[in-house]
Amino acid sequence: MTRRKPQTSPGAAVHRAEHVFRLIERLKLSWLLAHLPPTAVWASYVFVNSFATIGLLALLAFLTHNPFVFPSLGPTAYLFFFTPLAETASPRNAVLGHAIALCCGFAAFSVTGMSHLPLGLPAEIYWPRVLSAALSLSLTGAIMVLLRISHPPAGATTMIVSLGIISKPEYLVTIEVAVILLTAQALAINRLAGLPYPIWQTAKRI
Repeated sequence: MTRRKPQTSPGAAVHRAEHVFRLIERLKLSWLLAHLPPTAVWASYVFVNSFATIGLLALLAFLTHNPFVFPSLGPTAYLFFFTPLAETASPRNAVLGHAIALCCGFAAFSVTGMSHLPLGLPAEIYWPRVLSAALSLSLTGAIMVLLRISHPPAGATTMIVSLGIISKPEYLVTIEVAVILLTAQALAINRLAGLPYPIWQTAKRI
């Protein structure tokens, strides 16, 4: 008996991007759907919104000379616009996930003695850095499990802090503000697209 190969239905991808097509119609851009494949339109939606949200934060970083843009903000933006209704993309998980990561990263950075080392050390392996990285990620993961918060990009945020890449306390506040601003932008854009994007938390599945 021959097994059937698993098929990925194009309709499934289209269904996941229905909110994109509704927004296109609202903006009187239906001609795009007539001339481009649905996947290309969806990709354009992710491209434009990711560019706009991160671009605004980058401009804010340039004007204020503060780190309103940092590596793990990229994966968060991707979740917001690629899988906006996933639990990991909810405002609650994004805001609290990064907050936990910042606290755990700074705690590990401090208790391992990294904060007493001179700034500008080369990115080499030495025991305080190893311990700080391991401790920050394990703490972040454990606390997120206990509080039932799932946001994978937070794992990168805690490493950024614990490794000393961004470790000034005032910068950590800026990072959390950046997450909140990105979340607010995602809420506005996804609601405009007609999605039932949650204000705080996705509905719990039974």
